[in-house]
Order: sequence, then C-alpha cells, then structure tokens
Amino acid sequence: MDSSNDEALDIIITNVVATFRTRCHLNLRTIALEGNNVIYKPEFGKVLIKLRKPKITASIWSSGKIICTGATSEDDAKTGARRLARVLQKLGFKVRFSAFKVVNVLAVCSMPFAIQLIDFTKKNRPIASYEPELHPAATYRIKLIKATVQVFSTGSITVTGPNVQNVATAVEQIYPLLFECKRPLCK
Repeated sequence: MDSSNDEALDIIITNVVATFRTRCHLNLRTIALEGNNVIYKPEFGKVLIKLRKPKITASIWSSGKIICTGATSEDDAKTGARRLARVLQKLGFKVRFSAFKVVNVLAVCSMPFAIQLIDFTKKNRPIASYEPELHPAATYRIKLIKATVQVFSTGSITVTGPNVQNVATAVEQIYPLLFECKRPLCK
C-alpha cells in the first residue's frame, strides 16, 4: 500500500458461494415434506434449505448438485455444506459429501478517499470501463486472477473473485491505481 498511509484496509466478505455433490439422487418432494426451513420450487426443479448457523441458503437439485450461498468465509461455507449433507443423511438419503469447491467470493472495501472515476477509467482504459448511464461504478477486470472490481466515486469498491486470496490480491493491485486518481479534498 502507500508508505505515508499505514492504515490497513478492511476487506469485508459479504458472500461466499460454494458447490458440492451428494453422489446420489435426491427426491425433492421428500425433502420438502420432511425437512425443516425448506422452500420447494417445483417450477425450477429445486428445493431451497436455509440453515441458521452458519447462515447459508442451499439450492438443491434432484441430481445431487447443491449450491450454498450466504456464508461470510470459506470455512463457514464448508461447515454449512457439511451440515447440509448431514441433514440430508438424516432424511434417509445415502449422501457422500464430495467435490466441494468455493466458486465465488464477494467482498466490499472502503478506500479512505473519494475517486475521480473518469480519470481512473482514462488511465486504465483497456481494463477499466465506466458507463454512468448504465451503472454508477467503473468496472475493472483483472484477468490473471479472475477478479472483477466495481469502483464507486465515494471510494467504496466491490470485489468478486474465485476465492478470498484472489479478492485480497485484487484490492492490493487496485489500491495504487485508485490512489493516483483520488479526488482532492474540498475546502
């Protein structure tokens, strides 16, 4: 980061999306009738189950594929996924927890300064794009680590990436570019 500003930026993880497989066929109707905190969506061919601790929502398909959303860390996502597999086992399915993978992490971070989005976009033209008629944020895509950063003029940024490490790396990479384009303080 910047040597004159030794403050650490707080990266707050707001959502972790993970997937896993049960390696068995699941009867959605049975899950809907016998499970707790269940929403049955037959028009989409899935069941939603909500867990309280860790707080996650799982989309379950009859094929045995499950997507868990809402966790605030990779560990919480794995814990929630394992708890969900256990819930399905208790409902009588021969579930084997396999192919667990964190597929997306969403985080927010606030810069200690406001940003001139037009300058930021001009200086980083091929990678950054800003269309104020469509969205109030500039989009900066880092292909090497598969991360996308939404930069708002207030200094807030939203980062999506495949894991927590890539999200942290994206914030480290974009900080100097944002510092160059910080808005002067009004007097």
